[in-house]
Amino acid sequence: MKIAVMKETFEGETRVPLIPPTVEKLVKLGAQVEIESGMGATCRYGDADYENVGAKVNNDRKGMLQSADIVLRLRKPPLEEVELMKKGCIHISYLDPFNELDLVEKMKECSISCVSLEMLPRSTVAQKMDVLSSQANLGGYMAVIIGAEQLDKILPMMTTPAGTIKPSRVFIIGVGVAGLQAIATARRLGARVEAFDTRPVVEEQVKSLGAKFVKIDLGKTGQTKDGYAVQLTPEQIQKQKDGMAKACVLADIVITTAQLFGRPAPRIVDRPMIAQMQPGSVIVDMAVESGGNVEGSELNQIVDINGVRVIGQGNLPSQVARNASDMYSNNLFNLVSEFWDAEEKTLTLDPEDEIVVSCVITRGGAIVNETIKNL
Repeated sequence: MKIAVMKETFEGETRVPLIPPTVEKLVKLGAQVEIESGMGATCRYGDADYENVGAKVNNDRKGMLQSADIVLRLRKPPLEEVELMKKGCIHISYLDPFNELDLVEKMKECSISCVSLEMLPRSTVAQKMDVLSSQANLGGYMAVIIGAEQLDKILPMMTTPAGTIKPSRVFIIGVGVAGLQAIATARRLGARVEAFDTRPVVEEQVKSLGAKFVKIDLGKTGQTKDGYAVQLTPEQIQKQKDGMAKACVLADIVITTAQLFGRPAPRIVDRPMIAQMQPGSVIVDMAVESGGNVEGSELNQIVDINGVRVIGQGNLPSQVARNASDMYSNNLFNLVSEFWDAEEKTLTLDPEDEIVVSCVITRGGAIVNETIKNL
């Protein structure tokens, strides 16, 4: 089976889908791996690095897509490239199927079996394939680093002959994978950390990392079977804002991570809340790419609102592309190897398998994912 790995064309994307050690493992499975020339350059991997582990390097992008049985990439494909792939090809990447219905329709029309990595279930078996978690981990780390860089204070307490500097205060909203890594990173840098989430069940995790959990009585809340926060009512949102405003007033850095799967990010920090914050403080909006948690945040911009710097840097994992690529590459291999038929040397996506049911969107000229079909 021929696997084509495509060079990313999305502006500003420095991550790569596969690194040479992963390619070597795929070759050992019996796959023919073809790499687009220059694919690894942004992570300092040359074409020779891939050739040395058994891959073929090709600079004919169109020809690669036309001949591949499996196409691996990081970002969703351009519409015009879907038509180039042969019927029955398996395409694996981020897809954003809730918002890219035209792309899903094109995959269906061209009889492509497309796998959306965002749709992998939050199960024990699928954990090793979970690109959202691996990339969110790095995003949480980078949010703290960027926030600290923009702050005109240091994070740790420091005792000097000239006096004692108090530790900076960091308030993290949303305690998923990104939020937990942000807590851990801020604590390692010596900050005093508080965190809030609508799911009371995460309080123990927050405390285990040495942070304080901010309690706000919202009434009945919870999480979905996949671990995502349940959408709040308008009344609960207002209560949440009132409670968070008190923590934001004291914070030097606020990091927002709240996202709703398949929907725009909730607006949880508004301008009246920002107006109460100390001039010179910093907000990092990690949800800016899906609409933003912070009123006034702009994608890939730093906006000054009443003396508060609001950072809307998108694609945070790409800031540490080498590690992000390592993790994404391993996730891809774990997915492919899970369904690899060692005897036939093919990728077999069992339609009855729980993982396949969740993440395969189109197959055989039809939309087979029930959630996307119902849209």
